[in-house]
Amino acid sequence: MKIVVLKFGGTSVGTVDRIKKVADIIVKYVKKKYKVIVVSSAMSGVTNDLVKKSKILSQEFDRMEHDALVSSGEQVSCALIAGRLLHLGYKSRSWTGWQLPILTDENHTSAKIIQINKKKIVKFLKNGGIPIITGFQGITLKQRIATLGRGGSDASAIMLAKYFKAKKCVIFTDVTGVMTTDPRVYKKAKKIKIISYEEMLEMSSLGSKVMQSTSIQDARLNRIDVDVKSSFVKKYGTLITKRKNIINNKIITGISSTKSDAKVTLVGVKDKPGIAASIFKPLSENYINVDMVVQNISADGKETDLTFTIKSEDLLKTQKLIKQNKQIKYRELIIDKNVSKVSIIGVGMITTPGVTYRMFQSLSKKNINILVISTSEIKISVLINKKHVKKAVSALHKEFKLEK
Repeated sequence: MKIVVLKFGGTSVGTVDRIKKVADIIVKYVKKKYKVIVVSSAMSGVTNDLVKKSKILSQEFDRMEHDALVSSGEQVSCALIAGRLLHLGYKSRSWTGWQLPILTDENHTSAKIIQINKKKIVKFLKNGGIPIITGFQGITLKQRIATLGRGGSDASAIMLAKYFKAKKCVIFTDVTGVMTTDPRVYKKAKKIKIISYEEMLEMSSLGSKVMQSTSIQDARLNRIDVDVKSSFVKKYGTLITKRKNIINNKIITGISSTKSDAKVTLVGVKDKPGIAASIFKPLSENYINVDMVVQNISADGKETDLTFTIKSEDLLKTQKLIKQNKQIKYRELIIDKNVSKVSIIGVGMITTPGVTYRMFQSLSKKNINILVISTSEIKISVLINKKHVKKAVSALHKEFKLEK
């Protein structure tokens, strides 16, 4: 079977009229003789509204009940798409993750797919059906619904493409493709025609909202090419593929920035072996991702100041875990929520000297102070005051000539 997986984001199914357009897109692939598997997100705004309601009831809403709650949005959108296709004369039906089933681990709110049972869908496809499958969710071995984290419908689509050996996976969204930076931050952002898995993974993990990081990693591990395109306009999008397929003379491919980081500093921590592990172990056990880490040792070598960044949504839990941790002693806990991370990403920097200098000089010229620095082979990230993000992105976009 020549299978294609089509995934539609929340804005693509945000209204009844848009769902009609989605159905038309699906039909076009059917007419090209593809066996189509559709994955849908919830209608735009629905998941946010459900999360808001849960937080009104409790700031520490139970994770399993959270998943049961927010997974309901995809059921609505999938039923509407299937209903429209039936109206147009095509055989279709909606499937929730547990009906296949799509099995996940027990990490509620950020689960990973372990296995997908193909039997029911294969039979449905062979009988001419168009399955519409809820993204963002699956079921644990304990028979509890688990969600895959925000943007998890991408991960659902990638894994379905893997298990069904799809010819392609197409991610439909409200943008024409992956941009050099967020157009809301910098209006002169340009569309990237082709990008490597590695670059897209860095951009996604560093703030780009086009696709979820884990879904890019899944695509990379399984060598699944992904097309990202708009469901609203007929234009070529962005192809995410392996590095050797790309001929690119740019040093930097894109710039990412975040809006929801927090900086945590423990002042006066006793400097001894194992202290960092004692701090970060409880955070890891509670699925709190620690990003940038800086340690400053005092002149006498007896104390250290330890700084790290986390997502703002994990701040209350992090403060609680640190204060409850009897294995560490410190003089002061300092929190800064007015920070953002700005990153430049590109495989070209591997073989190009002077990139770090150019980045720091560009920020210096705009009087932007760097608080923390983090690097990898293909990215450089800096933590700055949140109010300088637009100015920083603009300066870097011009410095590395991404507008051309």
